[in-house]
Formats: sequence, structure tokens, C-alpha cells
Amino acid sequence: MERTRGGVFIALEGVEGAGKSTQVRLLEEWLRGRGLDPVVTREPGGTAVGEEARRILLESEHVTAETELLLMLAARSALVTEVIRPALESGRVVVTDRFDLSTMAYQAYGRGLPAAEVEAMNRFATGGLTPDVTVLLDVDPEVGSRRRGGAGRDRIERAGVAFHGRVAGAYRLLAEGQDRIARVDGSDGPAAVHERVLALLSARFPETFPGGAG
Repeated sequence: MERTRGGVFIALEGVEGAGKSTQVRLLEEWLRGRGLDPVVTREPGGTAVGEEARRILLESEHVTAETELLLMLAARSALVTEVIRPALESGRVVVTDRFDLSTMAYQAYGRGLPAAEVEAMNRFATGGLTPDVTVLLDVDPEVGSRRRGGAGRDRIERAGVAFHGRVAGAYRLLAEGQDRIARVDGSDGPAAVHERVLALLSARFPETFPGGAG
């Protein structure tokens, strides 16, 4: 497992409706308010290849589980090469909305693809790069579903209750005994969750996040 050098690599994860995008935005605002210039991105996306893969993954109804995995990994490979590694090498903070843990939760456990093969393929796509910390916003799928509402749901959001239940269970299982994965209660309002995220990051990276929310 490769550790990042220079910069700090933070990934936010969780089920649909967990509040990842909101927390990424709040974290970006906090960092910029303290004079830092973070690189903020999302998965799939963040590059020309990634955004095209995102369009296919979320809009097309004719995507098999295997194709879904390969598109996700192609997007991640481009993101690591073009965006994340250069930013970390220059000493910047990188914040991403989803990364490798999503692949295990969604494609391995959710879709039922062989976990060992998915893990090996992900290592190949990332060159072994992992976040310095993955913040798992722990929210029950039912709560996430209520937050999303019914309008404008994409293909993955429409995958069904059983699928999203498997994803939620996988996240919690994968977080067990993993120091780099930190579960944060995401069931409260955005401000309260933001304070919890900052407290976690302050404890892990005091030089970058001095004083947390203070």
C-alpha cells in the first residue's frame, strides 16, 4: 500500500444520500478560509475520461456489473494520473467525493463481483495509491433515500432497496479494523456532521487542520 507524500489525501464515502457532496463542499470552504488551496474532485469524474464514464454509468440502462466496474476503474486511473498524484506531489490537500472504498462496497458487495479480483484490479488502476484517511459518513440507507427524494434519480440510485442495503452493510464491514477508514455519524444536520469531520481530521492531521472547527 502506497502512502501519500507531501500532501494529504482525504476521501469521503457513504451510501446514496449520506451527505458526501455537502461535506466535501463545507470542507473545501473551511480549507480555503484558512488560506489553503485544496484540489477537490469526485468519482467517477474529474477528468475528460472520468466525466464521460460518469455519463455512461449514471445514464445508460445497458451496463453490466463487469462493465460498471471497468468504467469506474478507468475513470479512477485517469483521475489518479492526471489530478491526484500531481497535487499530492506538490504538497496540496486533495479531497475526493468517493474513491476505492466505493468500488468494494458497490461493485464487489453490491453487485456480487469477486472481492479479491475487484481489489486487485483497483490496485492496478490506482498504482497502489490509497487515501491517507477515508471518512465514512455512516447513514442508514432509508435515511439517505428520504434525503434524495424521488426526482432525478440516476441508474445506481434506482438499483433497489436490497442493493443499497448490501452496500451499507459492506461499508460497515470494510471499516472494521481499518485505521485509515473512520466512521462518522452522518445522520444529523450538515453543520453538526461538519464539526465531527473537522474534529477527526484535526486529530489525524493537526498541522493541516489545527483546532478543528474552532
